[in-house]
Amino acid sequence: IGGSADSISLDDEGPGIDMFMNNTDFIFGGITDENPKFLALLEDSSGINTVGNGIGHDLTLLLDGNTSNIVVLNDYYEADVDSYQSGQVEYYFKDLTEGNHNLRLKAWDVYNNSSEDYIEFIVAKSAELILDRIFNYPNPFTSKTAFYFEHNKPNAELEVMIQIFTVTGKVVKTIEANINSSSFNSGNVMDVLSDCDTNPLCWDGYDDFGDPIGRGVYIYRIKVRSPEGSVVNKFEKLVILK
Repeated sequence: IGGSADSISLDDEGPGIDMFMNNTDFIFGGITDENPKFLALLEDSSGINTVGNGIGHDLTLLLDGNTSNIVVLNDYYEADVDSYQSGQVEYYFKDLTEGNHNLRLKAWDVYNNSSEDYIEFIVAKSAELILDRIFNYPNPFTSKTAFYFEHNKPNAELEVMIQIFTVTGKVVKTIEANINSSSFNSGNVMDVLSDCDTNPLCWDGYDDFGDPIGRGVYIYRIKVRSPEGSVVNKFEKLVILK
């Protein structure tokens, strides 16, 4: 009578959330411009609640902790094709102030389990070229490494020069490339590594004469020039283990 207990849902977890700015290449704390796109990927085995049944059960976004201006995203959620269990949210901001910002997203499933996620980003207006989060991966490395940097010039052709120095200041390798990315970064490092034979931002540890460089600590400089002529230089360290 009244049905089997096996039919009762045991779902007590909220949706899975992944948050990005502009696209899925974004890294937490990265650069964007003053008019960024917020992107969230949501997944829940029971389905995402986008009708707001119950007080406070809307899909909501909070900018910089400002509770007086909560954005309700129910109408911005789009389910994946042929799926009620996953989908994404896209929401565009306009004229954000320059500097550090954060966003907090709260989502519910159809059994009223909630989850929250949090992201930080930096708004850098596009007048002057800005570089941030310069690194190479993996580091240390044995056979190859990918160089990465974030910038505030999406859809612009950037001239890039990377020079690797010994600790005494001798240049052992110079890499030159032009990149044009729709993102606010130089590209996904895993994609660069998988295409090391042709991608200039991947380095195999050989010098300008085609000889392998010995193990040890090296300094590298990334020099980037924008189409407007703005130039930025940054220095970092890398370690070769082979």
